[in-house]
Amino acid sequence: MKSPTGGALRHVLTHLLTPLLMCVGMGLAYLGAFAEPHPHDLPVAVVGSGPQAHALTRTLADRAGDELDVRTVATRAEAEEQLRHRDVFGAYVPDERTPELIVATAGSDTTAAVVQKVFTPVAAHQHAPLKVTDVVPPSRHDPTGQGLFFLLVALSIGSYASVAVIGGAGGVLPLRTRALLAAGTSLVVSVVGAALAGPVFHLVDHDLAGLWALGWLYSAGVLLTGTGLHTFLKRWTTLGVMVLFVMLNFTSSGGVFRPELQNGLFATLHDVWNGAAFVEGARSLVYFDRTGLGGHVLTLAVWLVIGAAVVALAWAVERRGTKAQVAAAEAEEEMEEAVAV
Repeated sequence: MKSPTGGALRHVLTHLLTPLLMCVGMGLAYLGAFAEPHPHDLPVAVVGSGPQAHALTRTLADRAGDELDVRTVATRAEAEEQLRHRDVFGAYVPDERTPELIVATAGSDTTAAVVQKVFTPVAAHQHAPLKVTDVVPPSRHDPTGQGLFFLLVALSIGSYASVAVIGGAGGVLPLRTRALLAAGTSLVVSVVGAALAGPVFHLVDHDLAGLWALGWLYSAGVLLTGTGLHTFLKRWTTLGVMVLFVMLNFTSSGGVFRPELQNGLFATLHDVWNGAAFVEGARSLVYFDRTGLGGHVLTLAVWLVIGAAVVALAWAVERRGTKAQVAAAEAEEEMEEAVAV
């Protein structure tokens, strides 16, 4: 006779596998993305059109190797324009008395800090203090500029945690009902996010409706994708959505380190993942006069379409399974009637 304690222990050990895999995955993702930030092809500029500016550009490029992408721009106004379009992340203006570094910290505070470390020794070499000018500073209530990243965290937790509830407690409901619940929940999550960003913490003081729309697109994509995946992953759904929307998502979003400071995997994911689309889209909307916003909205829309496609596939699978169950029940009933005759 089998021991009930042994069966219960095996049951617990089996379910402990999920949090242990989460531990390993989170460690690999976060340490892999954040443990050793290092610039690669980080675009910076030297301002000037004379031989001194070109010589400095060549010197910096030779010394930095593949760490920096150093270019020359003719005027300070052109350098500011490239900073506002995030084509460069720092522009050095040579001057014998007061050399100046122009940055846009709202695009990434950590990247601006790295650029400052690059050009401080250049100014020190000519025995002059470095003046740092921030042409796109973050909001007064978000001095590090990372508030939008933490807003992403809040939206993500609200979304993927709701997936577990809809898939678990709502598992007996038809998939169409679960999909409607997911869509409705995404609306609530996005409204909460907009409230946190606006009236609660004042991260933004304009374009709050646009930020809400970005949040809704993001949350709806997560919820629909997770709701559809539950049909296939069952109890592994929580782990699956954490891989997609936490481990690979937060780390590639650019909220802590931009892709120019990360390894190839996370730098590549930054171009296509929905978390990066939300963070960079929010930055474009709030700080950079909507430059590049259309591309980020398109990425979020593609993820929403992917979520809808996963739900449609899950609906087809569940419908086929229901038909098979009905057919099996009808066959069993016919057999019982034949035996009775």
